Amino acid sequence: MERVILNGITWGHSRGITPLLAVSQRYSELHPEVEIRWKKRTLQEFADFPIEKLTTDYDLLIIDHPWVGCAAATNCVLPLNQYLPAAYFQDQQNNSVGKSHISYNYDLQQWALAIDAATPVASYRKDLLSSIPQTWDDVLALAKEGKVAVPAIPIDLLMNFYSFCIAHGKEPFQSEEEVIDAETGIKAIETMKQLYSLVDKKMFTCNPIAVAELMSSSDNYLYCPFAYGYSNYARNGYAKHVLHYTDVVSFGTQKLRTTLGGTGIAVSAFSKHKEAAVDFARMIVDGECQRTMYVQNGGQPGHRSAWTDAEANSITNNYFTNTLPVLDNSYVRPRYNGYLFFQDHAGEPLQQCLRNNGDPQTVLQEMNKLYHQSLLKKTAAVI
Repeated sequence: MERVILNGITWGHSRGITPLLAVSQRYSELHPEVEIRWKKRTLQEFADFPIEKLTTDYDLLIIDHPWVGCAAATNCVLPLNQYLPAAYFQDQQNNSVGKSHISYNYDLQQWALAIDAATPVASYRKDLLSSIPQTWDDVLALAKEGKVAVPAIPIDLLMNFYSFCIAHGKEPFQSEEEVIDAETGIKAIETMKQLYSLVDKKMFTCNPIAVAELMSSSDNYLYCPFAYGYSNYARNGYAKHVLHYTDVVSFGTQKLRTTLGGTGIAVSAFSKHKEAAVDFARMIVDGECQRTMYVQNGGQPGHRSAWTDAEANSITNNYFTNTLPVLDNSYVRPRYNGYLFFQDHAGEPLQQCLRNNGDPQTVLQEMNKLYHQSLLKKTAAVI
């Protein structure tokens, strides 16, 4: 029997690596000829190195949905709708968490399967906070007491900028002329200044994982209004203190709409073992696996049946039930080939502005410049 080795690349948090290892071990028990090896990268490495270059070295890749425009342009991963039954894809669509499933579909092809779902949600220390903020003004009041933690590295600020543009009435990227109209963009940045001028400056070095670690390891911070959720911190025994997760606050008359994240599993077009790689992807994203082995081993599933499952919610203090409305209301980022150039750079002027009380108009001008450059950037096919 031919020995099959599949190499995979993922990100190095318990949510990203542990469930993959567990399901891969089980897959190899069911298919003794197949060994699946995973390499992990930091979130920053995940963002910095072009995924399309990894497809020549890895059979399985955990990706972000904004990359699918590049996937369609380069054909470096397989269009999985051509390799799996239509009934399987109908189940995935019917059980999407928000728009997770369709976010990996581009040019009528499915470039990945939603293995993981996330969006910024609120979290808090239930043992210390008696009243959970319900409105933006409530958040600001708690921030004035020094009790609010919030991620403020460039990428997270950019995702929140999208949310506040929507909160002020306009979705970004509706025109190729500008990211957002000046009036809406300025309002969004000024609203963000209200919060980021109050929080500890150390937040400008924190990603969502760092914020969750701060909140779960000490009593200094009681509440986070929006950060990409990690169900791991809602599980007993994972950290010193359990975090509880809930819906985001209202801004004006409506709940904030946060920016969809999560990850998908893709199969390299260069894999020498496409059949085995596709079969593993099929297994790990199937509802049965997602709501059992995947979630039981620290995963944050992309299949809706796991989010509504009683046992999954029992082991996460109702993380999935409490945050599912935020996922269903989330905003999907652009996915055109070239968008990632904008995403990689546009948060930096925004961070400088929020950190140093800068001029919002200058930020928008820089963003528009980067946006125009991103529209001209095309990723060539991988040779």
